Amino acid sequence: MYAIVEIAGQQFKVAKDQKVYVHRLQEAEGSKVTFDKVMLVEDGKSVTIGAPAIEGAAVTAKILGHLKGDKVIVFKKKRRKGYKKKNGHRQYLSEIQIESIATSGAKKVTAKKAAAPKAEAKVEAPKAEVKTAEVKETASNDVSSMTVAQLKALAKEKGISGYTSLKKAELIEALSK
Repeated sequence: MYAIVEIAGQQFKVAKDQKVYVHRLQEAEGSKVTFDKVMLVEDGKSVTIGAPAIEGAAVTAKILGHLKGDKVIVFKKKRRKGYKKKNGHRQYLSEIQIESIATSGAKKVTAKKAAAPKAEAKVEAPKAEVKTAEVKETASNDVSSMTVAQLKALAKEKGISGYTSLKKAELIEALSK
């Protein structure tokens, strides 16, 4: 069984008990981390591909240690000009060992926080008509803090002609009339 997972902005093909060097992770040595951006999972008989990530899939790993990678020499030269620059760089890395690959049932830590506002939005859906009137009143009072795109959308709603070529100050002036 293997999975393709995104870790610290890079995609890795990982299997259980495999050691991988990734960009430095913030967690301490010996701690366990869970990566929920799993792009693909192959379990021997079937392949599951996410769009872009598989919901509920997660890869759990243990941080074995933090280290520095090999030195990379950056050498710049312009011939016949006497220009030479030599620079070195060592990337900070973390060594992790993959402990498990879960195809479903993994819970996101931030999913609980995101689920609560959605439930409130469903409760407040019947009041949407009342709130749009309030939003329009406050929008007319606070047009200076809006972006140009929002001002153009408001000008389109109010039926102002030639709003596409107006600048922000001109849009605010036209909307405040």
